[in-house]
Amino acid sequence: MSVEFEVSGHVARVTINRPDSLNAVDSATHARLAEVWDEVERKPEIRCAVLTGAGTRAFCAGADLKEETGLSGMQYWKRISTSGFSGIALRRMSTPVIARVNGLALGGGLEMVLGCDIIIAADTARFGLPEAKVGRVPLDGGMVLLPRLMPRNIAMGMMMTGRLLEASEMERHGLLNAVVSPEQLDEETDRWVTELLKCAPLSLQAIKAVARQTAHLPLQDAFQYPTRELEAALNSSDADEGVAAFRDKRAPVWKGN
Repeated sequence: MSVEFEVSGHVARVTINRPDSLNAVDSATHARLAEVWDEVERKPEIRCAVLTGAGTRAFCAGADLKEETGLSGMQYWKRISTSGFSGIALRRMSTPVIARVNGLALGGGLEMVLGCDIIIAADTARFGLPEAKVGRVPLDGGMVLLPRLMPRNIAMGMMMTGRLLEASEMERHGLLNAVVSPEQLDEETDRWVTELLKCAPLSLQAIKAVARQTAHLPLQDAFQYPTRELEAALNSSDADEGVAAFRDKRAPVWKGN
């Protein structure tokens, strides 16, 4: 099974399971990941997801270049330009996603990381977009996302040379939420999961939707921008429950409606 998918306690855990190939994504894995993200979005009981790679060497080394897809570069670009690599880099997912980066995140692997909302990395992880070294370009979101999420010249330097950056460098440039030892990676990831689950799920979806859908807008337009997720959160029973729980000095019981 190239993708492990399990749901427990409102959390979906998604693991790319091809460690012998540094968790590189072939066509079957790509298709399965897209199915998994669709399932995550369909199930309201899933309040956050954690994406990682099997083993300790790699999160994901990107596309499996050993596979012959039969697609030209132009055909591939047209196929993925509306969905993003493995259905996460550019798609509009409402569910918060945490990247648990346990090793190399290269090419499409880094582009999947860029599609996540919170990024926790082992201090042994390394990041890169080496496509130009093999005559390709970072089609799956890297060219448009990386310069928006970290300083432009750092992003351009990564893409135009293919050089790899250590986790400490990526943290310094503002891309990572936390960097810990490999032994602490699960504990740190679970700490973030616990914090997310304490929050109202519709509030998290609204925050994600507004932040992502208004990034290109002038400030006043962004402030007034209506999204389905924002309206749902404002009109939800959870909005009343949160205030009531605060006044009663108790933990809120979220219903997601």
